[in-house]
Amino acid sequence: MKALFRISEVIFVLFFLFTLTACNNSDPTGPSNPGINPFSNGGTERNMIVVLSDMHLGADLTYSQCVNNRGSLAKLLQQIKAAPNVKELVFAGDLIDEWWVPCDVNTYQGSNQSNLVQRIAAANSEVFTVINQIIQENKIIVTFLPGNHDMGITAANVNLILPGINQVHDAQGVGTYNPASMPVLAIEHGNRYNFITAPDPISNIDSVPGSFYPTAYFSTRIATTHAIQNCTIPGDTLPVITPNTGGNQSQTLAYYYWQTWVETIEVIPITNRFSEKIIVTNINGFTKTYSVNDLVPFQLIPGGFIDMNLFRGVQDNWEARQTMNLVAVHTPIAQALANQFNFNCIDSQAHTQYFSNPSSTKRIVVFGHTHIAKIIPFTYNGVKSIYANSGTWLDNNPGSTMNFVVITPQSAEASSQTLVKLYNFMNEVVTKMDENSLRY
Repeated sequence: MKALFRISEVIFVLFFLFTLTACNNSDPTGPSNPGINPFSNGGTERNMIVVLSDMHLGADLTYSQCVNNRGSLAKLLQQIKAAPNVKELVFAGDLIDEWWVPCDVNTYQGSNQSNLVQRIAAANSEVFTVINQIIQENKIIVTFLPGNHDMGITAANVNLILPGINQVHDAQGVGTYNPASMPVLAIEHGNRYNFITAPDPISNIDSVPGSFYPTAYFSTRIATTHAIQNCTIPGDTLPVITPNTGGNQSQTLAYYYWQTWVETIEVIPITNRFSEKIIVTNINGFTKTYSVNDLVPFQLIPGGFIDMNLFRGVQDNWEARQTMNLVAVHTPIAQALANQFNFNCIDSQAHTQYFSNPSSTKRIVVFGHTHIAKIIPFTYNGVKSIYANSGTWLDNNPGSTMNFVVITPQSAEASSQTLVKLYNFMNEVVTKMDENSLRY
C-alpha cells in the first residue's frame, strides 16, 4: 500500500505551483496559422460554445499567477465578443483566485470578500471590462461555475463584479453546467472528484463550523510562500510518526495521510519553523492563525494514536463528502488518497462519472483544474465519447498556456459531426492543438 503513496516530486511541485508540463496527448507546437478563426462555423448560425478555465486572476499582481497573459486574454475575449457564431462562453472554474496568497497575508486585508473581488476586478480591469461588455450585449450566454480556487466566492459577490452573468452551483462550492442547446455536454471544473481539492464541510465541523475549504487550501498557501521565498532548504523538519499497529483501518489511513503531508513539506519547503503561527486566515469560517504543525497529523508516543488538529477524521469521511458533493460514482478512500496528485485519474473521472455510468447520457465532458490541455476520445460499449480539458492561462505553465475549447454542434445532415477543438493563443496567434468529433 505504501508504494501507492510515493508521489513523484516533479509532479507534486507542478501541482502546487500550477506549472504543469507534459502528460499531454495534444501537441502545443502543432500547426499555427494566423488565419485560423476558431469562432467561425462557416455559416450564419450562432451555435458555438467556448470554454475557458483556470485564469487564476488575483488581487495582488506582485504574486498573482496570471499577469503577463491578461492582455492576450482580453484580446481573445474581444474576438469572442465580435464572433457572430458564438452562442455561449463558459468560465469553467478558477476564473478568480482566493487561494494563491502567501501565508502571512490577510486575504481580505481586514475587510471582506466583497472588497477582495472588487480588488480583483480592478487589478484585472481589461479582462473584466470585456466580459461585462459581452454580458451586457446579451448576444452570448456567459456562464460562471466555480473551481477550487474560487469555490468560496458567493453568488452575490460574483454578481457584484460580473452583473447578470449566469451562475451554476449544485452542491456547495461546485457546479456542473449542461447547456440547454446541447444536452449531451457537461462542463465542470473537475475538483469534486479529488481528495485534496473537493469541498470538505465535514472534517472541521466541530472546530470551524461552516467551513468547507479542503486541505489543498492550506497547502496552496504554503506553496505560495515557498514560491515567494524561493526556498530550497526547509527551515524545519516534521516529527516522525510510526504506524499504529494496534489501530484500525482509520489509523492506517491516518498514517498514509501523514505521509502525503511529509512529501508535501519536502517538495514545497519554506524557511519558517513549523511551530510558527504563520498562516493567516479570517476566511471561510477560519479565524485563527495556524502553523504547519496544526495541519500535519501528530502522535504523542511512538506507535500510538495518530491524531490531527485541523481536518480531524478526514480519512474517515470521504464517502460522506462525495455524497454531499453530488459525486455519482464514488471512489474508495484508499484509491482517492493514493491518486490525489495523479492528474490522469482526474481526467479519467470523465469516463467514470459520465461515459461508463449507465445513469448518464453525456457524450462530451469538459474539465479544467489540471492545467493540462488535452482531448481524449473514449469508446464504451461501442459508443464514442469525448473528454476535453480546457487547460489554463497561467503565465508560467510549461508546454502550453492560453488554452480554450470550442464545441460546434452537428447539423441535421446525417454526415454532420459535433466538433470538439482545442486551441491556444500563445504569442497571440491561434494554434489548433487537437480536435475530435462524434455524432449523437
